[in-house]
Amino acid sequence: VADGRRIAIVPARNEAGSIAGVIGELRAFDPGFDIVVVDDGSTDGTAELAAAAGAPVVRLPFNLGIGGAVQTGFKYALEHGYEVAVRLDGDGQHDPQELPKLLGPLAAGEADIVVGSRFADGSSTYRPPFARRAGIAWFARLVSLLTRQRVTDTTSGFQAVNRLGIRLFAADYPHDY
Repeated sequence: VADGRRIAIVPARNEAGSIAGVIGELRAFDPGFDIVVVDDGSTDGTAELAAAAGAPVVRLPFNLGIGGAVQTGFKYALEHGYEVAVRLDGDGQHDPQELPKLLGPLAAGEADIVVGSRFADGSSTYRPPFARRAGIAWFARLVSLLTRQRVTDTTSGFQAVNRLGIRLFAADYPHDY
């Protein structure tokens, strides 16, 4: 652990085609950011490629699903004394250059958990299948109504949390989104 302060948690399952690029983009964004890849039972060499790219890898013995993989990453962050953790998916859909937008509210003490959106400004190149897009839009409208705040991406895996958020998610993380 380089500085014991900030870590990027990258859950990945069968992301051999993108994992080295994700690690490289994170290192280019900030070489001081520690990275841990949580390999969720991949069968395609994801773990080996992540390790070759210089990231520690926590290998799950079989596929636990996104919730189990992410919680494992937060447990790792908690056990290693990190104060801030960011989460990016291993498929490359999140741009590390956008991390300052997530980290800013944490640094200012305005939030304990910040969730990024792939859709807020309309510039994302991420295009999920139609059924998933429809579900995301439906849940976003529902959550927006309930919270009286505009929410555009309820299934986003682009997050930043402080120590309180790390403790919360290490103890209890949903099985899905």
